[in-house]
Amino acid sequence: MIDGHPWSPVPLARGARGAVVAPHHLATAAGLHVLRAGGSAVDAAIATNAVLGVVVPNHCGLGGDAFWLIWDATESRQVALNGSGRSARAIDAATLRERGVTSMPRRGPLTITVPGAVRSWADAHKRFGRLTPAEVLAPAVELARDGFPAWGEFIDSVEATSELLAAQPGSGAGFAAVYRSHGRPWLPGERVRLAALADTLETLAREGFDAFYDGDLGERQARGLAGAGSPIGIEDLREHTSTWGEPISIDYRGVRVTTHAPNSSGVVALELLGLLERFEPPGPAAFGPEGVADARWIHLHLEAAKVAMADRDAYLTDPSAREVPVELLLDSDRLRDVATGIDLTRASAPRAASNPLGGGTVYMATVDRAGNAVSLIESNYLGFGSGVVDPETGIHYQNRGSYFSLDEDHPNVLEPRKRTMSTLLPGMLFRSDRAGPWIVIGSMGGDAQPQIHAQFVSAVVDGGLDIRTAIAAPRFYIEPADHFAPPTAVYLEPRHAAGVDATLRGLGHGLVPTAAFDANLGHEHAIELVAGGPAEPGGSLAAATDPRSEGLPAVW
Repeated sequence: MIDGHPWSPVPLARGARGAVVAPHHLATAAGLHVLRAGGSAVDAAIATNAVLGVVVPNHCGLGGDAFWLIWDATESRQVALNGSGRSARAIDAATLRERGVTSMPRRGPLTITVPGAVRSWADAHKRFGRLTPAEVLAPAVELARDGFPAWGEFIDSVEATSELLAAQPGSGAGFAAVYRSHGRPWLPGERVRLAALADTLETLAREGFDAFYDGDLGERQARGLAGAGSPIGIEDLREHTSTWGEPISIDYRGVRVTTHAPNSSGVVALELLGLLERFEPPGPAAFGPEGVADARWIHLHLEAAKVAMADRDAYLTDPSAREVPVELLLDSDRLRDVATGIDLTRASAPRAASNPLGGGTVYMATVDRAGNAVSLIESNYLGFGSGVVDPETGIHYQNRGSYFSLDEDHPNVLEPRKRTMSTLLPGMLFRSDRAGPWIVIGSMGGDAQPQIHAQFVSAVVDGGLDIRTAIAAPRFYIEPADHFAPPTAVYLEPRHAAGVDATLRGLGHGLVPTAAFDANLGHEHAIELVAGGPAEPGGSLAAATDPRSEGLPAVW
């Protein structure tokens, strides 16, 4: 045992009719309940997401953003759904600079963008849902109304957020009223009841998901946001739309890796994999429960990540505002040329990041008995997001707008009705022998997300690992030590094979100590469709959740 966690194995659940994975066991239980009631993979994903918004509000909620990949078994095709929000129509970089704001704040009302997640629930449900919104939201309503047990990370996050907001007079009243109503820390296991949020969820259950924007609830939100100092108005809420699109992909040694197009960071993960493919990986023996035993391969990951993050800063934004050259970034010849510039013997000195760091996200995946699959990631951004909580509706709002730049030359400059670049990326893996997905996969983790994704793909493709071992194995990632610093801080879990850390230091990498199972290195979850999954006569499902989270896989 290390820090109360087993080395391996972590829970692996097998079933034949459906599966749900998420970072909290109450959420996977809700998703499984919906599947067993005849719901689709989309129904189960919404139910899971809604419960996470209740029991894991320190990572997600009704006021957050979402990105979807959906495998439609009936049409035998994959679609993408962009549920990220946009800035207010009444705000831009020049306006803020005139008000004396020199850079986007990390939290507060100016960082709120239109919450996009619930509109994406509506759009996905209209196209792929089977159950009613009331049936889908029933578990979340029950948990919000009757309460859920306070758990360690929730308690710690509430206290940390309270301290942050205390340093900003007048900004934390709503948060305190909803999440610290006793005026003291929650006790482990003490029941947390969120009555206003339960009322809001019941409104959505009764009137439909679009009521979040289009009904009286939208007007109440607009009043609450205005009172908090946010420029988001009723028109911004009512005019907000999700966007259906096609996934982007890359071939990694015969496995097709798909993800969401920009403004998602999916392209960052694909570029990283494209660079790694230019190098010969270590043999399967180098991959296992102790992570990657070959420090050279970790070094290549880190150096490729520096390149991909620099390209992210240079290009990634809302493609409806400025071109994002996805084809160029993933071009085979370009990747080959860039890979030749990676020094195998020494860590490079990257240029400073021009985007902020941090994260606070949930990932979930579902598969139903027909073989439909959902890869869904949803987020507040930094913990409880902006810190703005509306006591009347119980909704707390994301701070994705803090990613915008006030530099007019930056691709992600703040402009009206614009989506910001997002760290979020859902994933699916496909083998050439079947049309449907092989593995549905994703992780939270801010800047680490593309790196965690690439590590998983390398582990199952190069190392031949099963999903449970690949998820539990120790991880690493690189990011700036502070906002707008060069990405040189390497976080390496201490469970790696002996000598890996010393070799990386010898190559010039600065290592940062972490816990053995460190939640800051992501909550990654996966569902494998074994032999084609439930749609095939001999197929089944395997599901695993990250031991760094409170998740348990749920199958039937």
